[in-house]
Amino acid sequence: MQQTTLNVIAIGIFGMTLSALLTPIFNIPPAIPALATFGILGLVTVDTLSFQGKGTTVLLDWLAQRRSDYRDRILHHEAGHFLVAYLLGIPIAGYTLTAWEALKQGQPGLGGVQFDTQQLSPNPLAIGEMRLTLDRFCTVWMAGIAAETLVYGEAEGGIDDCQKLKEALRLFQRPVGEFTTKQRWAMLQAQTMLQDNWEAYEALIKAMAERTSVGDCYRLIQDHYHNVET
Repeated sequence: MQQTTLNVIAIGIFGMTLSALLTPIFNIPPAIPALATFGILGLVTVDTLSFQGKGTTVLLDWLAQRRSDYRDRILHHEAGHFLVAYLLGIPIAGYTLTAWEALKQGQPGLGGVQFDTQQLSPNPLAIGEMRLTLDRFCTVWMAGIAAETLVYGEAEGGIDDCQKLKEALRLFQRPVGEFTTKQRWAMLQAQTMLQDNWEAYEALIKAMAERTSVGDCYRLIQDHYHNVET
């Protein structure tokens, strides 16, 4: 069961308990909060069984999107992924900044930056290229957390990114203890790349906020990247 669904169920149980305590004080018929609570839990159950919790994810994200600080964090986080992926030569197929946008594009969860992995290597089975690709993706996965940390001092998102890194190391049969070392290394790499291209990063944030196409974002980064170099 998805974490968002579990959160909603927990909130529903808390609401039912709280309503049982407050209804005598405000003379509210006990049936009203009980029916409302069971109705919400029923909808969550149907959404989980029939739609894999997508409706709950969209609803919670829509409510959170009312806060500008939430929107800004997502934007900075995803722009970090985008810029570092571009700098490392990982093709970007698209990006989303809300759960609704992700749902419309057929992306899971809250979406984010999507990569075109088929263009990465002409010989994906070569060991050396596989290790290089792993290092590149580890850096890209940590770039969102790195961006948030640079801008806000700490990161609130990135749980899924860390999980992807863990799964990748497990796939490559790397020792469990290597995760922390790899994560720190990738974080440092991503932070350095963002800091070295900060002007491009800030321009990309503005462009992504306006839902600029991937191609135009590429050209914008190229313009600012060359400006940094000259």
